[in-house]
Amino acid sequence: MRPTGESLADYLAFDDGTEAGHGIPQQRGHPMMEIDRRAFIESLGGVAAVAAMSSEAKADALEDAQNKALNKAQADKKFPTMAEVDGEIIQKPFRRGVGNLFIGKKGANVTRLEPMPAKPTFIDFFRLRFGDVANHVLQSANHAMQTGMEEEVIFACLLHDTVHALIKVDHGWWGAQLYQPYVSEKVDFAIRYHQALRFYDDAEHGYKYPDLYRRIFGEDYKPEPYIEATYKMVRNHKWYEYPRLVTVNDLYAFQPGVNPKLEQFTDIVGRHFKQPKEGLGYDNSPSAHMWRSMAMPDHPL
Repeated sequence: MRPTGESLADYLAFDDGTEAGHGIPQQRGHPMMEIDRRAFIESLGGVAAVAAMSSEAKADALEDAQNKALNKAQADKKFPTMAEVDGEIIQKPFRRGVGNLFIGKKGANVTRLEPMPAKPTFIDFFRLRFGDVANHVLQSANHAMQTGMEEEVIFACLLHDTVHALIKVDHGWWGAQLYQPYVSEKVDFAIRYHQALRFYDDAEHGYKYPDLYRRIFGEDYKPEPYIEATYKMVRNHKWYEYPRLVTVNDLYAFQPGVNPKLEQFTDIVGRHFKQPKEGLGYDNSPSAHMWRSMAMPDHPL
């Protein structure tokens, strides 16, 4: 990405037109996609044609060639392998399973969080702590609502990834633990097991394993034995449809420009969430400590 406010022509330095360079743009201090220089020059009509081009035309031609080269590279090898994904672990200052509240965005420092109310509600946590996944789960719940699914499915879609604020790894189980004291058994079941079901196709319900998982897990990833065993158990359960429908709505929850509002779900939240009068985190429930951890993530101990 070129620096903001700098034109592409300024962003690129041009060589002196020698045989090695032939007037082809050279990028100043920025990595660029490797291309075949001789083939690139020939594609533009040869050395004389390149010499007659303006700096901006050369820059545009180079950008186009790089984009084509990048697209070809992606087409030739669309997804990483598990080994490549594993190799990236030690290239980051954090682990991928850590919760969103505990890391800065795109390598930046964390930001100061707004304090929670004395007796926080689910709505308070959604607005003040679930920001990184809010649009995703709102899109998921909105799709479930627009397609006429029952309220417990809509509600499970609204909750299903919100625990990412605290932790990502095994988020189905963590999410179910977070919400279990406050929701119905079906909603708990849907949240807990959508994690396992997402790795398995279901043509009847319109679910296909997404490319996103090939990208983040590796194209040769095989679910761990506990995931496989969980899937087989849930597949034969009477409530199988609940977590499955969460995965189905998940597929439609990454749409740019779609911004549902929490207000359209407040009645459903009121009917299906058992809000403790003491406030989440202060009711001595089995998951109260999890809510406190999200309310006060800057406490050192």
